[in-house]
Order: sequence, then C-alpha cells, then structure tokens
Amino acid sequence: MYKFASSVLYSVLQKFGKQLVIINKEKVPEQPYIVTCTHSGYVEVIMLALSLYPTEIHYMAKKELFSKDWSDKFFHSLNAFPVDREKPGPSTLKTPVKLLNQGKSVGIFPSGHRAEAGEAPLKRGAATIAVLSNKPIIPAAFEGPKKVKSIFTFRHKSFIKYGDPINPSEFPSDMKKSEKIAKVMELLEERTNTLQKEVTYIANKANKK
Repeated sequence: MYKFASSVLYSVLQKFGKQLVIINKEKVPEQPYIVTCTHSGYVEVIMLALSLYPTEIHYMAKKELFSKDWSDKFFHSLNAFPVDREKPGPSTLKTPVKLLNQGKSVGIFPSGHRAEAGEAPLKRGAATIAVLSNKPIIPAAFEGPKKVKSIFTFRHKSFIKYGDPINPSEFPSDMKKSEKIAKVMELLEERTNTLQKEVTYIANKANKK
C-alpha cells in the first residue's frame, strides 16, 4: 500500500502547483540510511516520504497506533513498525537495525512525539541505531502546513531541507561505541537545529512573495 499511496500523492502534488519544495536532496545517498526530521504534526511524515520518493521509508511509530487489528494491518501496510516509547526494549533497536542491514531505509522523528520544534531533545535511539548498523543518518527539517487537510487546499507549500550525512563508518576505528553514539547525537542536534532555522527562513521568505 505504501508504494501505491506515495505514487498517487506524489503525482497529485506535482500536478497541482508542486506543493513540496525539496532542498539539498543531493545530500541523500543511496540506500540504506536513516533519515531524521523535525516533528510537529503528521504532515511532515507524509512530506518526508514524498520528498524521498520513490525510495520507501520504514517508519518507527508509537505502539498505540497498532492497538487494534485494523490499525495494525493499516500501519504495517504503510511500512510502519511499532515501538514502546515508555519502556523501550531490545526490539526498539533490533527491528530498524535489521531493516537497514536488509538494504532498507528507516525514518525516525527523534523528538519521539508530536511537539513544536525545539521542545523535545533529540533522542539517543537514532544515534544508537546508526552506530549499531554502521549506516549514515541524514538530518532533515520541515516547515509548512500543520494540518493534513491543508495539503490539499494547494495554497501552502511545504519545505524540506536536508543536511550533510552523519556517517559512523567514517569515525576513527579506535573510538568506543559510546563515544560514537555521543558524537552522532551532538552532530545530529547541531545540524537539525541549523536546518530548522534555515528552512523556516526560506519558507517565510517564499510566503511573503
């Protein structure tokens, strides 16, 4: 279902005014990778996926979304997999690492919940997954509509800007795992904050025209 839904939405948004502006997509490498993004609503989940089309992204999502049989099937069909944010266990890391080792890409919103940018610190999980899988993290920031229905009014553009990859495989071989995780977290926090400021400025400037 992911492939069908993303293809339809991508075609619609491209046809009606190119509602998605993607900046620095050339920084995104070939699969597999981890992509992170600022998170204030559900719009950026959709737009992040469309910005990387036709690559399929496997999203970490809170386990509550999978509580019913129909919702479990629905979200799994959209390449989402559940995580327990309150009591994260080994599977929280095992599933995304396995996906990455299978050549698939994983999407993580490090704030862990829908919050205004900057309210929640970046979580350790994304950095740990990057180090365990030895795959790069591609930081991204979003600016645009807050409600999904706003996408289809075709009045407001969405902006996504990508930053330089953070690749643990390029760290010194004598670095300890804990040191690598700490370094990834530091770089991710720094680059994400910078990207958010930059993409917000770009969006505000574009909307004033």
